[in-house]
Amino acid sequence: MKIALIGYGKMGHMIEQIALERGHEIVARIDMDDAFDLNDADVAIEFTTPATAKENILRAWAQGVPVVCGSTGWNAQELLDEDKRIHNKPMLVWSSNYSVGVNIFFELNKFLAERMENQPQYTPSITETHHIHKLDKPSGTAKTLAEAIGRDVMIESIREGEVPGTHEVKWDSEEDTIVITHIAKGRRGFALGAVLAAEQLKR
Repeated sequence: MKIALIGYGKMGHMIEQIALERGHEIVARIDMDDAFDLNDADVAIEFTTPATAKENILRAWAQGVPVVCGSTGWNAQELLDEDKRIHNKPMLVWSSNYSVGVNIFFELNKFLAERMENQPQYTPSITETHHIHKLDKPSGTAKTLAEAIGRDVMIESIREGEVPGTHEVKWDSEEDTIVITHIAKGRRGFALGAVLAAEQLKR
């Protein structure tokens, strides 16, 4: 599969490494003010900023290239809806987090929230911790967790050091506390998930 990388920072470099390990070819690396030529890529993987994600996706679509987007902090739903309206096959995959472990964590969170629907004595809260370079607050992952809980949830966002990403969901009552936590050890899990999503998109 021929892959174009839109955004060639730390995530872009990690995605490139994993894509090459899995036998794919990188045909374009676009960063900052580079010319936006995707070189007939089969798919583009976009990890940039909330301010540039939408424009990058539209420019990729203009070249007929579907996009796996990992940029958070912007309203992706508008383009996901547009994709369904105007394209015969999916041209956009977006997730707040591509980590395989986090997506299992999402399922655990949803399961726990369902069990808590008839337990009003428990109060949910979310704490997310990331590196100081992360632009959006709260994280897209924390927002996804909160949406699945389905009631008002306090989210605490912490930015410190070079923490890849830690998310904790807590259900607290006077009697006891239930906590589920996902701790990312690095960017590799996010990058692998994005490449796997690209492979699924091109099936």
